[in-house]
Amino acid sequence: MTTQATSLSPARVSEETEEDAIYHKINWRIVPIILFAYILAFLDRINVGFTQLQMKQDLDFSDGVFGLGAGLFFITYLMFEVPSNLLLEKIGARYTFLRIMVLWGLTSASMMFVSEAWHFYTLRLLLGLFEAGFFPGVILYLTYWYPSSRRARVTGLFLFGMPITGVVGGPITSMIMSGMNGYLGYKGWQWVFLIEGLPTVLVGFLLFKMLPDKPRVAPWLSGHEKDVVEAVLAADRKGQTSGHHHGKLKAALADSKTWILAFVYFTIAAGVYTLTFWLPTMMKAFPGVSIAQVGWYVVPPFACGALGILAITNSSDRSRERRWHVALPMIVGTLCLFATTYFQLPVEGGKLAADFWPTMILLCVASFLVFGGGVLFWTIPPTYLTAEAAATGIAVISSIGILGGFVSPTLIGFVKDFTGSMTIGLAFMRPGDGVHHSCLGGARRRQGTRCVRPLSETTMGRSPAGCALDPNLGVSHGRHQDNRHR
Repeated sequence: MTTQATSLSPARVSEETEEDAIYHKINWRIVPIILFAYILAFLDRINVGFTQLQMKQDLDFSDGVFGLGAGLFFITYLMFEVPSNLLLEKIGARYTFLRIMVLWGLTSASMMFVSEAWHFYTLRLLLGLFEAGFFPGVILYLTYWYPSSRRARVTGLFLFGMPITGVVGGPITSMIMSGMNGYLGYKGWQWVFLIEGLPTVLVGFLLFKMLPDKPRVAPWLSGHEKDVVEAVLAADRKGQTSGHHHGKLKAALADSKTWILAFVYFTIAAGVYTLTFWLPTMMKAFPGVSIAQVGWYVVPPFACGALGILAITNSSDRSRERRWHVALPMIVGTLCLFATTYFQLPVEGGKLAADFWPTMILLCVASFLVFGGGVLFWTIPPTYLTAEAAATGIAVISSIGILGGFVSPTLIGFVKDFTGSMTIGLAFMRPGDGVHHSCLGGARRRQGTRCVRPLSETTMGRSPAGCALDPNLGVSHGRHQDNRHR
């Protein structure tokens, strides 16, 4: 019996080592600054969930008013995402991110002056308008630098800012609210908006200074390194499906796969923003918990969310599979979130309060799965879309799907006002459980097959048959394999 061994040639090993070294440099130049920017963006999303603990009492806002105000952000966000991404392609990432961050930082700080419900609604609409385009803009920006084989891990590191914001920002926000309440005549929630809003303006100028628009104009890459990066990207794009013309908005909306991916993202956004907006309220429901303690109580769930992003994206890259790594965590995570409503204990006055340990464990598991599966989803659209379609397609999917961020806080807020409980509101989040797998399966069946041979497969690797895996939806298209039932 003989054994045949295969090995890479020294030239191939040298080529991959050089490419790895170049991308190591790119990672350190790009990822930290956009991660910090996204932390500020997500801090702006979650601090409303904390400030409501004081604002509702100070301004006599109901849960319905607050839920609607939180959700209105996503209406204008939806309307201006596509124009923002198209503008990014024309004027470049630096000017786009500068415009977005300066305007949203100033608007966020202005939230401290809210005194009426219509003030709250107006500023939330303006905040959505100004912040629109940042997230899909960054996703598009990453496609200018990274091939699909490297994008899952980088996207995961970027979106790692979501749970990290909760781990770091939660205690800081609670300390500001409790420690500065009444200082200079302002409430704690007013100081939160001012202190956490203005730094965004400064970071906008920092991005403008530090981020090059594309590899060809990066001053910290040599001419040879720029050639290597552009060769990697060119090889990666050769494997993309041709014959589809998604460059125009009309064509993107006419494609059924755009709607499938948008609906999947709708259910994901509903789950993520249910967690991020209502988590402080759920923690405050524990018996005897103060506002100062709420910030610390949210740390375990958000920390588990951070671990979920690392674990699920790395598992997806190792197994070269996307569909199940998105669908299964979202299904189980949403069920865990709903299950928290079944663990309640009677307290004084005949009321019910959350049972600490079962509720905390379920919230940690839900955060691990929802954040991990939700982040991984964003490796799918950039890989499916052609280079010409990326700007419009990513923004269309994000814009339509982000309506989940409007529906979940608004619905739960009004249901909580009507019933006095979040149970029925969380029950409405369950119908999306089954659609994750079925819709992603539908997108896969419509996608067709292709064999891609990028210059380097250091993250995704090669299939046993020698063809690179299609990282779009986790389907391998080797010469002698049939993975249709995977």
